[in-house]
Amino acid sequence: MKNFTTLLASLPVASPLPFDLNAECGMRLDLSKHNLALRGFDPGNTPAFSAFIEAEIARHGARYAAGGYGENRTLYEMSEVFRSADAEPRTLHLGIDLWLAAGTSVHAVLGGVVHSTQENSAFGDYGPTLILEHEIESTAFFTLYGHLARSTLQRTRPGQRIETGELLGWLGAPHENVGWPPHLHFQVIRDLGGRSGDYPGVARPSEAVQWLANCPDPNLLLRIRALA
Repeated sequence: MKNFTTLLASLPVASPLPFDLNAECGMRLDLSKHNLALRGFDPGNTPAFSAFIEAEIARHGARYAAGGYGENRTLYEMSEVFRSADAEPRTLHLGIDLWLAAGTSVHAVLGGVVHSTQENSAFGDYGPTLILEHEIESTAFFTLYGHLARSTLQRTRPGQRIETGELLGWLGAPHENVGWPPHLHFQVIRDLGGRSGDYPGVARPSEAVQWLANCPDPNLLLRIRALA
């Protein structure tokens, strides 16, 4: 039996967007604490954050921006979802973000069954979220699509069979995805740990080994050359 990362890398490449991710120009967006352009930046100011991302995409002549897996992003400290007074903040990003316009259609990277949906409405959270369950070569796992439009949750229902490439819904506007500029958070998850409609997309850096093992690099599936 193939190990899990080998299995993912052996599957046909697919896109969660309505175009081939390598046929269009994409740029790698660095939102880590090492990006000097973010010094003094307020990620809680959604219009300014959106303008920053749009300017970066335009500066690179790209259609979309991508990145974030394994990135340590101190910008998450803006939200109580990711910080607490007595624990290390959660700043290590576990998925890939694809940044582009609200209303862009979102498609299934792999066929499966809708495991669960939920609106995660705390500031800085996912907003409308969809989790698909897959079983390939006797291996069960999940993919999470976050920051969707609310209309997505009317289109997709738990237990619904989904084929590869099928329309799932659309990217949400900032008022729907609770403060974020429009983007898709795409994450691969081996074990949901009993969760439904939600799963951490950000972890404590000191716990990186366990979280990255359970959530391997989504680019094993997407194979975006700009992230290689």
